[in-house]
Amino acid sequence: MEPLNVESLANVSSLWVFGYGSILWKTGFEYTTEKTGYIRGFVRRFWQGSTTHRGTKEQPGRVATLVPETEGQVWGVAYQLEGIEQVRVALSHLGLRECSLGGYTFRMHEFYDRRGATVPVLVFIATPDNDLYLGDCELEDLATQVVTSQGFCGHNVEYVIRLADFMRAHIPEETDPHLFGLVDAIEVSTIQSLNSYVVARIV
Repeated sequence: MEPLNVESLANVSSLWVFGYGSILWKTGFEYTTEKTGYIRGFVRRFWQGSTTHRGTKEQPGRVATLVPETEGQVWGVAYQLEGIEQVRVALSHLGLRECSLGGYTFRMHEFYDRRGATVPVLVFIATPDNDLYLGDCELEDLATQVVTSQGFCGHNVEYVIRLADFMRAHIPEETDPHLFGLVDAIEVSTIQSLNSYVVARIV
């Protein structure tokens, strides 16, 4: 699954794009139809830094990427783009949002819908060699970063909570322990921060 470049897709008239992060609840481009399903060989991890959308250079936020794992499976939505113009406009938007500002590259991968049918999809992945990659850390530390970060698109907590809410409402098959474990850790971190604030005010 080698990285692609925009030029290689310049004259494509039909394309599927896989969303597994903020694209699910903030798509940002027009599409013709959609399918719920998953890709294999990866797990979703909040290991990519964000210094624009959900954080700053001084205090990067944490956003989702895909990490290779042989038995892994990541649920999301595949969006179909039809016609050269729809493909062009969507790729222009995603190129800025995911690649120029986000540090992601894109490549093709096999997508499985709920019935088992497959279709190749374009997948955006942030790999360890990009400048914004933060990598693994303890869940509690990750939650603290999320709770204390925000960028021009909003607070980092919103990113995580909206993704988890989308999964619960639309893709109940997804049990992602990393995502839902992070939500729990964020709740604990938020309560601790509130308690510290109250104590400080009393003292």
